[in-house]
Amino acid sequence: MYIVEKTKEINFVKQFDYFLFFSVIILSIIGLVVLDSATHSMDPAKHNRYMTTQLASILLGIALALVISVIDYKYYVKNIGFIFYLVSVLLLVIVLFKGVGDESWGSRSWLPVPFIGSFQPSEIAKIAFAVCASIFLERIKENRTKENIIKLLVYSAIPVLLVVAQLDFGTAIVFLFMFFIMIYVAGIKYRYIFVTFGGLLLTTPFIWFFALNEKRKARILEFISPRSDSLDASYQLIKAEMAIGSGRIFGSGLYRGMQTQSNGIPVKESDFIFAVIGEEMGFIGAVIVILLILCIIIRCIYIAKNSRDLFGSYLVIGLTSMFGFHFIQNIGMCVRLLPVTGIPLPFVSAGGSAMVTNYIAIGIIMSVSMRRKKTIFNSST
Repeated sequence: MYIVEKTKEINFVKQFDYFLFFSVIILSIIGLVVLDSATHSMDPAKHNRYMTTQLASILLGIALALVISVIDYKYYVKNIGFIFYLVSVLLLVIVLFKGVGDESWGSRSWLPVPFIGSFQPSEIAKIAFAVCASIFLERIKENRTKENIIKLLVYSAIPVLLVVAQLDFGTAIVFLFMFFIMIYVAGIKYRYIFVTFGGLLLTTPFIWFFALNEKRKARILEFISPRSDSLDASYQLIKAEMAIGSGRIFGSGLYRGMQTQSNGIPVKESDFIFAVIGEEMGFIGAVIVILLILCIIIRCIYIAKNSRDLFGSYLVIGLTSMFGFHFIQNIGMCVRLLPVTGIPLPFVSAGGSAMVTNYIAIGIIMSVSMRRKKTIFNSST
């Protein structure tokens, strides 16, 4: 008896996921326009640098997404998954010694690169994390062994701990969110989930007293007690609220926002870019952006549900949860529903590393999508 796997030739034009691809493109175009408005009042050289970097990152990301979507994820992603993981871990280790960043916040999560500027290895590590976790989850699902569960926990903990060592707690939360969503979808027994979550809770006092600096503590306390420090911890949120509220239904118009153009919104090109959308594009513009985001998330969930194998399903869920957390956290903090963590809005906020990484993730998801209807036949003699 033998098993023959018959694979169909992929018709790129016919099976390409146009809906997902163009939803992301439209969101990126909106982001580019909003970024142009957000940085319009800045120094011209700085404004041009932001726009050039963003446009170049989008074009590079689109090219990578198209190339990746053509290649079968099961062979190129799965087979080099551990190599990709080890490279990302190595880069995270290098960051601990060579990293640069915002000293006032204490995090140093960027690596300087000649002729490019800098990039954030933790962005690439998110994809490597999803790939590695998906491999172990598939093994656990097919052959539930404690050995694979332990490996899943160890391999998942390493990048999280390295990111925490960089004092980049916002990104660490992204990893944890991805991990719990993936193991929940995989159907891991609840006792393992509760034990893992309980272990994380036990680290909370240590993180609060020994890892968080005063600014991060102030952000958390401000979320618990709003407007408790209007001159410092609450300042960003107050300005974001004012901007979004002043936009009303149709907004003040691009390049005409009072808070945006007067530089009243801190970090308006990245962390608080949704406040720019709310002020200048109003309720209508904000709803359009949110609907586009929902289209992307729902489409990705559909792809995961209809994947041809468990690995592809878990991989798409992991990457979708990464997008989902970023979307929810960024918009949530701008409207004061969540604490400020410095998480950017995917495909909208300024940032070359994040933009390229997000498009790579989309390319992987499209690779799974293009092969979700591949038929596998079993034959015997």
